[in-house]
Amino acid sequence: MATNHTVTFLRSCALAAAALLFGLAPAHAASASAEGDPMANARIVGEKRCGECHDTEKSLFGHTQHAKVFRENPRNETEKAVCEACHGPGSLHAVDTKDKNKIIGFSKEWGTAIERQNGQCLNCHSGGQRLHWPGSIHATNKLACSDCHNPMARFSANGLMKKAGITETCQTCHQQQRAEFRKKSHMPVPEGKMTCEDCHNPHGSSSKRLLKADSVNELCYTCHMEKRGPFLWEHAPVRENCLNCHYAHGSNADKLLVQTRPFLCSGCHSTTGTMGHAVWGNNTLGNTASAIATTNQMGGALGNLPTKRMTGRSCQECHSAIHGSNSPSGARFQR
Repeated sequence: MATNHTVTFLRSCALAAAALLFGLAPAHAASASAEGDPMANARIVGEKRCGECHDTEKSLFGHTQHAKVFRENPRNETEKAVCEACHGPGSLHAVDTKDKNKIIGFSKEWGTAIERQNGQCLNCHSGGQRLHWPGSIHATNKLACSDCHNPMARFSANGLMKKAGITETCQTCHQQQRAEFRKKSHMPVPEGKMTCEDCHNPHGSSSKRLLKADSVNELCYTCHMEKRGPFLWEHAPVRENCLNCHYAHGSNADKLLVQTRPFLCSGCHSTTGTMGHAVWGNNTLGNTASAIATTNQMGGALGNLPTKRMTGRSCQECHSAIHGSNSPSGARFQR
């Protein structure tokens, strides 16, 4: 038979479990919360009261998706509060508008903690594309949702971005990538055929550089499927990483290459010896006495003369299947 102490203990556990289940908190916890949060005793005043002072925001907000949902089809009591669904109850702010601790602001000037700002957004926008936001490079660098998005006005076609589009918003911070997209060979981002979000998830990813795939190669294969393979004859650096030969955003060399051909190829493949082509000119004139004399007269060493192998597609004039070949005679990627 249970003792009085046991009954008391079990009753306490049941009350604690009910508090957790139904969102109830003990009186001492509520008191501690009120002491630590200046907005703890604030109450909802309604959108009309907010609009009495914030008339500009009121006129711009009406064109956004948030306004449409909160006003016409709210899913819960929080969304029915409209402005206060994001900014928190505004009764204390209405009394003392200069105290920045009595309302949640979404600008650097207002000073609300980044964690609290983002927490308001994640109340509705958690999971999905935001699943990896905690711990992501943007989160650890204290980036606020409002640094990229403006939920109070419609400046972009979708996404409530702060700029006209995703790419323009990203390039606000990523100036190096902006410059790379303006090089001779680049991904079609400036032309509007792609955006940064086609390759990256700005809200977080399980892979490096916020990629939307497990690796660089897997990401590239989503568009360049003909390079995936498997091939009977594989090119090792291609299989390892596309970035061994290509830049991701832009290059002054053809086809986003990190260097022009044949110099890119010669970084791994020797151009001399019995197996080499000596593309720097040796096999154009041959290792003859006349060739040596001609080279010396020009003040250079043997092999510095021009060669047709240094023009056009260079090594790929012959080794055309450089990403891999399934031909029985394609061991040297010649077809």
